[in-house]
Amino acid sequence: MPELPEVETVRRGLAKALTGDKVVAVEVLRKDSIALVSAAQFAKRMKGREFAGVQRRGKYLLLDLDGQMGMACHLRMSGRLIVKSPRADDGIGAFDDNKFLRVRFELNSGRQLHFEDMRVFGRLWFKSGNQSFDEIIPALSSLGPEPLGDFNGKMLRPLLEGKKQAIKTALLDQTLVAGVGNIYADESLFLAAIHPQRAAGSLSAKELDRLAHHISAVLERAIASGGSTLRDYTNAEGVNGNYQNEAYVYGRAGGACRQCGGEISRIKLGGRGTHFCPRCQKMGRR
Repeated sequence: MPELPEVETVRRGLAKALTGDKVVAVEVLRKDSIALVSAAQFAKRMKGREFAGVQRRGKYLLLDLDGQMGMACHLRMSGRLIVKSPRADDGIGAFDDNKFLRVRFELNSGRQLHFEDMRVFGRLWFKSGNQSFDEIIPALSSLGPEPLGDFNGKMLRPLLEGKKQAIKTALLDQTLVAGVGNIYADESLFLAAIHPQRAAGSLSAKELDRLAHHISAVLERAIASGGSTLRDYTNAEGVNGNYQNEAYVYGRAGGACRQCGGEISRIKLGGRGTHFCPRCQKMGRR
C-alpha cells in the first residue's frame, strides 16, 4: 500500500499539473470506485469544477475544487491518479488507456486525469461546499499527528506510554502516527537503533527523540526519491519511485547490513514482514 512518501509525491505532482485546470466531463467505468456520492451524481457534480489545490492527510489525497467543493482519494493497495496527455504520435488525440482504468476525467487543457486501480480497493469521494473532508470521511478525524515538520519525541511519548505492543506494530497504527507504513517503519527503527519487537512503552525519552527524528528524515528522503515502487505505485506522471533501491533494511533479508556488515533478518510481526539488523538493533535498552 502506498505510504506517506508515495502519497505526498502524488500530491505534489497533482498540485502542479491540475491547479487551475477544469473538469469538462467524467466517465465512471467502475461504480464501486466511488465511495460518495452515487457514480452518476459524482460524474454530474464533478463536471465543470476547477481544481484549486491538493492537500494530503495521512494517506488520503484531498483535492480542493472551486465553490469550496472537493474530491478525496485513497489509493489503497493499487490505486493511481495519473495525468495523461494525447499521444504525440497520434494525430487524432487518442490516449493510452490502462485496462484497470476506473474513472476518467476529461480536462479543459485537453489532457485527462485517470484513476486506475487493479485491485479495486481504492475509493473517490465527492465533497459538497457545506461539508468538510472530516465529515465525509470520519477516519480522517482519528488520524494521529503528521510525522513531518515539527514532529518530535515529546509528541510520541503520550501516544506510546504504557503500551506493551511492539514498537513496529504501534508505528503502523494510523491513529498514533499518520501515514507511516511497513517500509518506513522498518527503515526508521533501523536508523534509530531500536529493535522492532521492543515494547512501545519501554522506549526512553532519548530513544523517542531519536526515533521521531529518523521517522521524519526517512520520509523526507523517500519523498526526494519519489517514494518506493514495489508493485503498482507510480507518481502523477506514471513514473516509478526509487527509494526501494536505497533502503537500509527493507526488502534486504539475507543481505549485508550497510552499517555493520551483519546479516539482515526478516520476521513476521503483527502479520507484516519486518526487516532489521540484529547487531545494530539490540533487543535490550541502549
